Amino acid sequence: MARITLDHLAHAYRSDPRRPEDYALKEVNHVWSQGGAYALLGPSGCGKTTLLNIISGLVRPTRGRVLFDEVDVTDLPTEARNIAQVFQFPVVYDTMTVRENLAFPLKNRRVAGETTARRVEEIARLLDLTRVLDRRASNLTADMKQKISLGRGLVRPDVAAILFDEPLTVIDPHLKWQLRSTLKEIHHALDITMIYVTHDQTEALTFADKVVVMHDGAVVQTGTPEELFERPAHTFVGHFIGSPGMNILPCRVEGTTAFVGSTTISLQRAYRTLSDSDRVELGIRPEFVRLQPKGAGLPVQVRRIDDIGRARIARVEMNGRPLAASVPDGIFIDGDEAALAIDPRHVHIYADGHLVPGEATGGHGA
Repeated sequence: MARITLDHLAHAYRSDPRRPEDYALKEVNHVWSQGGAYALLGPSGCGKTTLLNIISGLVRPTRGRVLFDEVDVTDLPTEARNIAQVFQFPVVYDTMTVRENLAFPLKNRRVAGETTARRVEEIARLLDLTRVLDRRASNLTADMKQKISLGRGLVRPDVAAILFDEPLTVIDPHLKWQLRSTLKEIHHALDITMIYVTHDQTEALTFADKVVVMHDGAVVQTGTPEELFERPAHTFVGHFIGSPGMNILPCRVEGTTAFVGSTTISLQRAYRTLSDSDRVELGIRPEFVRLQPKGAGLPVQVRRIDDIGRARIARVEMNGRPLAASVPDGIFIDGDEAALAIDPRHVHIYADGHLVPGEATGGHGA
């Protein structure tokens, strides 16, 4: 088990990178604490698998170092790093039984037979594989085979970390929640560092204690699920996390007032005069924007109202700008004219995509 440090890490797949856009992974400085459960979250092509492969030793970084505890492992091959990696698709030996598959990593390291047997039984119980231990893997479903892959990653008690590269891709949707919950239970039981790569925000937010959000080869924010939702440090985080994502509206800001077209929105923090060259935007999540009858707030035009089961979401336009708002119980709109009530405590101001802190004015800041 280990603390993993990424020290000025960057990687380019071309031989002579010169500009930031030449790098598939822009510079990262980060520490993964021993025993933490982390998720690398972002869309396809954002650099998360490249970063995982650098940690595992499958890719050597263009520059920077990887340290396990205080040991520099940058030039060590994968087999010398004492990590386990679980991939998108199951990697199992079809001709072996489930028991033999789970025992294989321990037998390779000449672990005593009794110790191996106990460990295999323990992991089988955690993954609900006990009833199929003596069946050949070839006769099992893709779901069960991926459980075996997970088990082979977990069976070694001495690994520095376990790296998961979108391990639930082949799992039926109704079983994904169960397996994520199982992984959380295993993490708590085994106290091992786990790093989980996914493009699925639900997987990331329900598995990880800390989520690393990546965009265009860069880490744009690291935080708890609550921090990412409540205070996105970048407009990409606000848009990517949440369903629907954060409303992002071009605006002009003067002191404690934001102007979205001809509409004025009061702010709970004062903002410096932002440069004319800055791209200034206002961000607020739909959960903090409530649809109201006409005349009870900021005027909008209603385009449609979607019932998503757990809530109703209104799709509206404010000065020609689309945004989403929650529809409180008991609110029904007749026609296409309505209003919005915005909670100023949850309004954020961004310049060129980055959160602007603002200055407190006596209230609770946005």
